[in-house]
Amino acid sequence: MILKVSYPEDYPDVAPDLDISAPPGAARHPDLDVQADKARLLGSVQAMIEENLGMAMIFTLYSTLKDSAELLIAERRQAIQALAEVEAQKLEAEENKKFMGTPVNRETFLEWREQFRKDMEEEARRRVEEKEAEDKKRRVTKEEKRMTGRELWERGLAGRGEDEEEEDGADAVESMRALKVEN
Repeated sequence: MILKVSYPEDYPDVAPDLDISAPPGAARHPDLDVQADKARLLGSVQAMIEENLGMAMIFTLYSTLKDSAELLIAERRQAIQALAEVEAQKLEAEENKKFMGTPVNRETFLEWREQFRKDMEEEARRRVEEKEAEDKKRRVTKEEKRMTGRELWERGLAGRGEDEEEEDGADAVESMRALKVEN
């Protein structure tokens, strides 16, 4: 920033006229706007002007103005940092919420237990229904299945064709049924 000083005729017994401006063509500072902060910066040197009346004071005013601008920039950076920290704390608190579960007390436990029992009953009922459906499917496929030669022989149905003669009839069938083959 540029400090413009105008000396009145009675200087140093009278305060100099001060004005500040941004250098032409200079990049704007991210934390200091000279035009917007002009009143605050010039107000910060008023106490120093009154203390130093009667003495040469431009260097003191310049130093005070520089310190005030640096302080203003530091305050704004701290405010930005504080806002960032608050946001970070909010995000951290939000993140920590997922680690916090439902507090366990008698009421919440009883609710959970009731729901757990319902879920287990539903699971058992579903399993029984699936088993019944599977058993029904097996029965249907078993009935449709053709018997193997071994099954025909074990039941005494093997070798019974139209051209064979019946030997003992019912006695042969009964003896074949009573016969068990072990592996």
